[in-house]
Amino acid sequence: MSVVHGADAPSFELPATDGSICSLDGLLEGGIAVVVFTCNHCPYAKAWEERMLAVGRDYFGNGVGVAAINSNDAIAYPEDSFEEMCKRAVERDYPIQYAYDESQEVARAFGATKTPEVFVIDSNRSIRYSGLIDDNEDESQVSKQHLRDTLDALLAGDDIDIVATEAAGCTIKWK
Repeated sequence: MSVVHGADAPSFELPATDGSICSLDGLLEGGIAVVVFTCNHCPYAKAWEERMLAVGRDYFGNGVGVAAINSNDAIAYPEDSFEEMCKRAVERDYPIQYAYDESQEVARAFGATKTPEVFVIDSNRSIRYSGLIDDNEDESQVSKQHLRDTLDALLAGDDIDIVATEAAGCTIKWK
């Protein structure tokens, strides 16, 4: 079960594919952080990948830090290894940090269970939204953009309409 709305987001520091360290503190420098648990191999993660990257591009510089975190067992799923993550980040020109949670401690601390699964955290380190990026795996069928709506509301100082949705996707591959 995901961490509940309003709970404090857990701190973390993880190696990222660009050679940096991805941390909650770093993501929150602008005021809002988006953490997306994802991976390389999951068809759902692949279906939502471009929309995740677009959020990173569109909100960068507007007070929002965005990072993807892969917590999958790379022994059982070699496509999700750090080496393969680095290749994917370069091939897809990731505008966000792509971090590796090899110990799976960060996914457990957030209560993440699926790929992709989103958490939006405000400047007080409070989780304000968790769940889906939007309401349809098929981009042409999207009617509700949960992540963008949440970010727009937070940036405008407005209330959030939906604070949680049930994440859809593959389960995180636990060790």
